[in-house]
Amino acid sequence: MKDKFFKFGSRFVKYLFYFLFLLTFYFAITSPNLILGDNNITGAGTTLYTTFYIIIVIALVVCFFTYQEFADFLRFIFVDRALITSFVILGLAVIFQIIFVLNIHPGIGFDAGALHQAMFNTTDAETKGYYSLNPNNIPIMLLQHQLAVIFHSRSWLFFDIVTMILVDLSAAFNFGSILVIDKDKLPLAVYLHALWLFLFPMIIVPYTDAWVLPLVSLYIFFYCLLHYGKFAWGYKIPIAVLLGMTVIFSYFIKPSSIVGFIAIVLIEFLYLFKVKAGKKNVLNELIFLLIIIIGMVPTYSITNYAIDHQKYMEIDTSRAIPPIHFIGMGVSGDGGYNAKDALMMAKVPNRQAQVDYSKKVLKQRLKKMGPIGYLKFLFKKQSNNTADRTFAWIKEGHFIKGNPNPSSKGFNGKLRNFVYLYGKNLGDFRYVTQVWWVALLAIIFFNWHDNRRIVQLLRLTIIGGFLFLLIFEGGRSRYLIQYLPAFLLLATVSWSNSWRQVRKLFSWIN
Repeated sequence: MKDKFFKFGSRFVKYLFYFLFLLTFYFAITSPNLILGDNNITGAGTTLYTTFYIIIVIALVVCFFTYQEFADFLRFIFVDRALITSFVILGLAVIFQIIFVLNIHPGIGFDAGALHQAMFNTTDAETKGYYSLNPNNIPIMLLQHQLAVIFHSRSWLFFDIVTMILVDLSAAFNFGSILVIDKDKLPLAVYLHALWLFLFPMIIVPYTDAWVLPLVSLYIFFYCLLHYGKFAWGYKIPIAVLLGMTVIFSYFIKPSSIVGFIAIVLIEFLYLFKVKAGKKNVLNELIFLLIIIIGMVPTYSITNYAIDHQKYMEIDTSRAIPPIHFIGMGVSGDGGYNAKDALMMAKVPNRQAQVDYSKKVLKQRLKKMGPIGYLKFLFKKQSNNTADRTFAWIKEGHFIKGNPNPSSKGFNGKLRNFVYLYGKNLGDFRYVTQVWWVALLAIIFFNWHDNRRIVQLLRLTIIGGFLFLLIFEGGRSRYLIQYLPAFLLLATVSWSNSWRQVRKLFSWIN
């Protein structure tokens, strides 16, 4: 009976994952970001840069399969010397990040702008109103204020540098997870992460999406140490405590980022029903869960007390937007931000009125759609949530402050043309990043025969992210950033099996 429950649960995770993931894979492949030349959908077409990129890739592929000496040379550089080469490429990625940040660090709008505004003015009625409605952003606001005090800087450049460091820390913690799971896959992990860092301009957006990444990667790393680490049982106790603390810190920076921890708990619970799981293993699981909770409870209490009693900005937390507001917003328009709903949250007199209004519009929207219409809406919303590898770059309101039409003069001008709204090469950026996204998803997709615990855990994390965005406010792929560690780790551990599966498919076709 126990084993049947385990098999059912394991299959359910796998089938649900592939149902949702197949949609994402399809939407990514058919994304308008991959249109060459003029692009009437995105408004930013590709240029000669993309043409040269495609020509170089095709030339390398043809030479690889045509000239044995060239193929051997590439294997020597990228396979036989993979560890050295991968870290050299990673080093180049970090150098590029530094150059990018030093040359491009504009003011950012939307919520990131509200965080920065709080560094300068804590008495402005609009700023106080924002944090009263959105108290979930108070922790990162206080953290940024503390960093500004310590380092005597409130500039965008300073916070962009901090964001870059945090993103790179996330990659480092992911490397730690791979070292524990399968150290032979470290070079592959470095290759994948280096390409991600090359194509991740979100390092100039100091907001929760990027700032929570190292915490998500860290608690996954602690889990890997607990489950796969081969060292004395006693050493795992402080790791379990740290895991609990990290989850709580992650929650305060971005509540939805603890989806990965929920997946950990569910997978560990499921594996208790596996036939091989004896009483000793069950006892160990319960002990470590208790230790993790011991780490979580005081961390939450102390942090929450500090936030509730902060003196930096006077706010009215009774005005906090209720969760149902984001569910109602999630079934409007494209499933994303709804300015009318947000304005109503500021207009209505109290929290109960906020809840009543949100329930009302939610019921109205669901009734208007009907069951079939709602399913069609979710289908489209999954595309909006996951297809775009730029992670909704410059799609938020007032994303980059200042002139959105950059000059082409100088080195920084040429860089800005790749990331500014009216930059001549924005389409090139979207194309290249989309190719990377499709490749990453393909690596994950073809690993369908793999049912290892770590694979199922990462699949369940991604499922949780997908479902969260389908239920709550989504509508753009920026919210996927917090789940990137799961995507990157899953691609790394999937590579070998996926490559074998692709070779089998090609041999079968031929």
